[in-house]
Amino acid sequence: MKSATRESATAPTSDSNLAPTRDSAIAPTDGSAIAPTPDAQTGPKSVAFDGARAWEHLRRQVAFGPRPSGTPALAQTRKYIIDQLRAIGIGAREQAFIGSTPLGEVSMANVVATIPGKRPDRIAYASHYDTKLFREIRFVGANDGASSTAALLELARVFKAQPHEFTIELIFFDGEEARMPEWRGLDNTYGSRRYVEDAGNTGTLRGLKTLVLLDMIGDKNLTIRRDSNSTPWLVDIIWATAARLGHLSTFPNELTTIEDDHIPFARAGVPVVDIIDLENPTWHTAQDTLDNVSQKSLQIVGDVVVAAAPEIEKRVASMK
Repeated sequence: MKSATRESATAPTSDSNLAPTRDSAIAPTDGSAIAPTPDAQTGPKSVAFDGARAWEHLRRQVAFGPRPSGTPALAQTRKYIIDQLRAIGIGAREQAFIGSTPLGEVSMANVVATIPGKRPDRIAYASHYDTKLFREIRFVGANDGASSTAALLELARVFKAQPHEFTIELIFFDGEEARMPEWRGLDNTYGSRRYVEDAGNTGTLRGLKTLVLLDMIGDKNLTIRRDSNSTPWLVDIIWATAARLGHLSTFPNELTTIEDDHIPFARAGVPVVDIIDLENPTWHTAQDTLDNVSQKSLQIVGDVVVAAAPEIEKRVASMK
């Protein structure tokens, strides 16, 4: 999954202090929707990203166990995603397809949800929700798969409560992970490639103005570098927002190169940004568990994305 190459670096500046948070569950352990917090009921302006809610979404995914494409555990995860979206009033659909992999055909399905805006043109926020197939270890993907999906579910709640110039699309990709041990050729990004192919065939890709991809954002020692495969103006908005919020130590001005679910969109001409921390010791190991992810990291990324969203809309609105 996801190759990365560090290209250059500059020394990060100091981060602002963030009040400690407790990495713990906040809701019942069954599959029911997470209960609304008070701010969700007091009007759009009061709704903020809640790291504790995102943490609970993460914990519930991990509770399903390993979640490779085509498994019952991933089907449970998909149902959980759809149920959570519908519980906050967001319609979601499955984009089912067959992935032709080196290990044979696999049933896969993206989940696509829409929050209508004033315009039909779309700004997409995305994550993959599958975990890598391992036979020799038990891999539950607390960071790699669950963290970004958890953040996207919480972003859905926040975006649902706000007015938007553009329609917001939330995409949960299946089949991001390679089926074979190494990331090679077309054995990866099955869901994102299928989305782009179908949207190109139907003509709806023209209405997709940007893609903000989240992946592996829950590491306790979170460091998210600028991706050279991402669109510079989108990267600049995200990193300027992080600096404004005091998170330059989490979003340093260092360059890396990532191959991920944003690449099929970039090749199709869609502006993209990948928000990802690939350089962590638990990546694709049995140690990618709840013990090594952090609610604080989810909060930082969520705050940055929410604060950057209006700036992204302004830039898209100015584009011809």
